Amino acid sequence: MKPDGEMTFLQHLEELRWVIIKALIGIVIGAALVFFFKNIVFDVILLGPRSPGFISNRLLCRVGGYLGTTSLCINSHPAPLQNITMGGQFNMHIWVAIVGGFILAFPYVFYQFWSFVAPALREKERKAARGAVVVSSLLFMTGIMFGYFILLPFSIDFLTTYSVSDLVENHINFVSYISNVTSVVLACGLVFELPVVVYFLSSIGLVTPALMKKFWRHAIVVILIIAAIITPPDWVSQVLVAFPLFALYMGSISISAWVVRKRERAGS
Repeated sequence: MKPDGEMTFLQHLEELRWVIIKALIGIVIGAALVFFFKNIVFDVILLGPRSPGFISNRLLCRVGGYLGTTSLCINSHPAPLQNITMGGQFNMHIWVAIVGGFILAFPYVFYQFWSFVAPALREKERKAARGAVVVSSLLFMTGIMFGYFILLPFSIDFLTTYSVSDLVENHINFVSYISNVTSVVLACGLVFELPVVVYFLSSIGLVTPALMKKFWRHAIVVILIIAAIITPPDWVSQVLVAFPLFALYMGSISISAWVVRKRERAGS
């Protein structure tokens, strides 16, 4: 400890080490729960969106019925899944446990890193960001729900039914299916954290509302690239992701403006 009471660089590293350890413990506990309840996790949650009885599929099909079309009845004939590698199911069980553990422990993980960063902020900044953990967790879970209930059914239907020839049948690899599901859902949860990222970047002066307004066209290009990365190669899924991301970007401009006004008042 320095004479003025500030922590040394090595002490900060030691504190960061314990933050990481606590976050990992939270993830491990969440992963253990996911691993133990594998029947619910796999049969109901992960394999559910490929079933015609899944809530999103049923609602879309009902809307299609009102419109007099069957094109909205997605995943009506799910392709069979098969495991073609030794240890494939076990490896996916471990992977799903890790991803699920991170999702369950996200509020705790964010709180740990927030508690490490918060002391470096001024008192007014800490008060303004008092609900950061709650807001960040809500945004993350909103992204997870969006990816799971809206984007994932379209992704599964497109990728499992697309065919280049009637002579080729789709027998989907179980590993490929699980990898697609977890990547889409987790990516949606993370990209929905954009307002939180903008808040912190605005707090340290790296981002301003004027800068975000100036480069909004560039932001659209970046958003479309991100949407193309986390979605299957069909324009419907890309639009479904791009619209909420752009809405989050526009909302983040207001957040940045609020932070800048707070900083200006504090400095005056």
